[in-house]
Amino acid sequence: MIKKKENIFDVDLFKRLFQYIKPYKRVFFGLTILVVLLAVFSAITPLITRYAIDDSVSNKESKDFLFYILLMLGVLILQTVFQLLFIFYAAWLGQNLVMDVRVKLFNHLLQFKMKYYDNSSVGVLITRAVTDMERIADIFGQGLFMIIRDILTMLVVFGFMAFTDIKLSLIVLIMLPLLLYATRVFQKYMKKAFEEVRNEVSNLNSFVQERLTGMKILQLFARENIESEKFKIINERHKKGWLKTVWYNSIFFPIADLSASIAIGLVAWYGGLSVVLDGIVTQGVLIAFIMYIPMLFRPLRQIADKFNTLQMGMVAATRVFKVIDTTSQIDDTGTYIAEHFKGQIKFDNVHFSYVEDETVLKGVSFDVNQGNTVAIVGATGAGKSTIINLLNRFYEIDRGVISIDGMDIKEVTLSSLRTQIAVVLQDVFLFADTILSNITLNHPEITEEVVVQAAKDIGIHDFISSLPNGYHYNVKERGVMLSSGQRQLISFLRAYVTNPSILVLDEATSSVDSYSEQLIQNATDKITKGRTSIVIAHRLATVKKADKIIVMDAGEIVEQGTHDELLKKENGYYRNLYEVQFLQEEVA
Repeated sequence: MIKKKENIFDVDLFKRLFQYIKPYKRVFFGLTILVVLLAVFSAITPLITRYAIDDSVSNKESKDFLFYILLMLGVLILQTVFQLLFIFYAAWLGQNLVMDVRVKLFNHLLQFKMKYYDNSSVGVLITRAVTDMERIADIFGQGLFMIIRDILTMLVVFGFMAFTDIKLSLIVLIMLPLLLYATRVFQKYMKKAFEEVRNEVSNLNSFVQERLTGMKILQLFARENIESEKFKIINERHKKGWLKTVWYNSIFFPIADLSASIAIGLVAWYGGLSVVLDGIVTQGVLIAFIMYIPMLFRPLRQIADKFNTLQMGMVAATRVFKVIDTTSQIDDTGTYIAEHFKGQIKFDNVHFSYVEDETVLKGVSFDVNQGNTVAIVGATGAGKSTIINLLNRFYEIDRGVISIDGMDIKEVTLSSLRTQIAVVLQDVFLFADTILSNITLNHPEITEEVVVQAAKDIGIHDFISSLPNGYHYNVKERGVMLSSGQRQLISFLRAYVTNPSILVLDEATSSVDSYSEQLIQNATDKITKGRTSIVIAHRLATVKKADKIIVMDAGEIVEQGTHDELLKKENGYYRNLYEVQFLQEEVA
C-alpha cells in the first residue's frame, strides 16, 4: 500500500475556508493591498538611509540631510498606520469567519441523531466548537496574511538589494539555501507535533468534563487518587507533545539567527574592504545592506513562527470540518406541517436496535386511541423509554411503521412533530437560567402571564412564588438549586404551556418525595385530561387509572389490558410485578 504524501499546506482545506471569506471580500482585498504596501515601505527606509549618507553626510550637506530625515519620518508614519490597519482587519476577518463557521457547526450539531451523541465525547465536541475555532481565527489573524506579508517583504528587499549591489546580494544569498532547507524540515515536523498536541487537548477536555460532571460519584467511591493518577498520565502526554514543539523551535531559531549573523559578517567584511581599499562600495550602500539583511532573514524566521500558528489552525479546521461533514441527521423529508394531532397513535411491527445485531424492540405493535392514557410498564431494559425516543424520531427504526392519525411520522416535518409531542423525562434538564426561561425556552408566544396562569391551573404557582424572585429565580447549572421533585414540577409546567397534542411522561414520579409526588399527580391529572398520553412507570400504583396498560419484557409486548383485567390473569406478568411491589410497600 502506497502512503499518500502529506502536504504541509492543505490547499483544498484553504479553498473551503475561503468560501466563508466571500461575504467579507472587500476587507480581504483591502488586506491584500495593505500587505503589498507594507512590503514596499519596509524596504524604502534603508534606501533613504543610503542616499542620506552618500548624498548628504559624505558631502556634508545639512539641508539635504534634513530632507531625508523628514522623508524617512513620513515613511515611518505611513508604515505605522498601515501596520495598525493590517493587524486590526486581519484579526477582524478571522473572528468574523470563525463566527460564521461556529454558527454553522452549532446548527449542524442541533440536527444530529441521539445516536451520534451516544457515541461521541462531549468534551471533544466542546473542543471543536470553542478551542479549535479560535485556532481557525488565527489562520487569518496571525497566520496566512502575516506569512504573505513576510514573503513579499523578502522579495521586495532582495530586489532592492540586487538593484543596489549585485555582488553583496550574492554574498547574502549564500546563506539562504541553508535557512530555506531548515525551514522546510521544521515545518514538516511541527505539523506532526501540533496534530499530536491537538489530540491530547481533546483528550484532556473530555476527561476533565466527564470527571467534573460525575464528581459526586468519584467522591462517593473515594476515586480521587485513582482519577488523579489517570489525569497525570494524560497531562504527561500533553506535556510531551508541547515539548516536541519547543524542541523543534529551539533547534530552528538559533540556526536562523546564526545564518543572519554570518551574512552580516560576510557583508561587513567584503563591503568594508571594498570601501576602504577599492572604494567600489559606498558607505551608504554598506549601511543599507546591513539594514537589509535583518529584513531579509527575520521574515523567514517569522514565517516559520507564523507557520506554526497556521499549522495549528489548519489542524483545527480539519477537525471542525470533519464534524460538519458528518451525516448523522434524521431524514427530515416530511412535508406535512402538523398544527394539531387528534392523538391516534399506532406502532405496527416496529423493530429497532441501538447497535447493529442487538435488537431492542422486536416487532412491537400497539394502538393508542384518541384522548386515552396508555401506561407502559416493565423491568429496566424492557424497551419502554425506547418507544418514546422513536415516537419523537430521535432514532430511525429498522423496520415497521409508526403513525399518528393514520399518517406515517416520517411524512411529518420534524419540527412540527416534536412541537406537538411534549415529553416529561425522569432526569429533568434545566439550563442555568431563570425558572421562566426554563419553562418558555425563549418561545416568543409564551408570555409570563401565560406561564403564571398555567402554573395556577396545575397547582404549582404557590411553590414557584415561594422561591426568591419567584419565576425569575435562577436555578443555576442543571437546576442544582432545586430538589428533584421541584425540577420535575418545572418540567411538567414546561410541557403544559406548549399545549401539546400528545403528552409523554417517562418515570415522572420516580425519586421524589411524597409532597412533590402529590403535586405531580395532581398536575398529571390536569394535563392528561382530554389529551392522548403515554405514561412510563416503574411504580404500578401510579398507572391504575390508565385506559390501557402495555406490559413489556425484553423488547416485546407480553400483555395488554386495563389494570383490573391484567390482575385477573393467573400467573400474569403484570400481576406478578404488582404483587411484588405491593408486598414491598407493605413491608416498608
